[in-house]
Amino acid sequence: MSMSELPSSPAALRNRDAILAVLKKRLKSNQLVLEIGSGSGEHLAYFAQAMPSVRWLPSDLDGEDGVAQERLARLALPNVILPVRLLDVNNLNWRVADVDVVYSANTAHIMHWESVVALFLGVMSVLCDDGSFILYGPFNEEGRYTSDSNRVFDQSLKSRDPAMGIRDLDDLVSLGEQAGLVLTERVAMPANNQMLIWSKKPFAHPPS
Repeated sequence: MSMSELPSSPAALRNRDAILAVLKKRLKSNQLVLEIGSGSGEHLAYFAQAMPSVRWLPSDLDGEDGVAQERLARLALPNVILPVRLLDVNNLNWRVADVDVVYSANTAHIMHWESVVALFLGVMSVLCDDGSFILYGPFNEEGRYTSDSNRVFDQSLKSRDPAMGIRDLDDLVSLGEQAGLVLTERVAMPANNQMLIWSKKPFAHPPS
């Protein structure tokens, strides 16, 4: 199978430049970035080529058996650490530590709520002391949809699995607080999406 024949995510192609513009302003040279849910590997491949001084650690439920592994292995980028890690957020032992940034795109709304809770606890456990968590996607505010398109999207998600759905910003802020993460920045993105950025609180520890 050629590179062009590998499965591709239309959403990843649409939003990658907008996300890259935000990441370029916030990531620093030599930082280690863990991506949760690498999927097709297109985001990470694009970002790694655009930011060669940043080190990237891909992960996915498929691990090295998935599409991301094949795509990234063929590119053989020196700043991408392979193989793709097998990572289920519900297993709180992620077998990685001291990462500077955790990045994840379009994952919270396809996870069940207990997995979103586990995501925040896991992020807290692997971040270094001054680390940050960057989460991209659509989010509700004060229990309301921010656009008609998000309402339609949420209904589509729930028709596939009632436990999926667009998460509310207040609920995520509360999860962050409980885990020891404080929301420090919100960036409006195209197509009614947002980039949410949390920072690790000094001396904070996740609840037992």
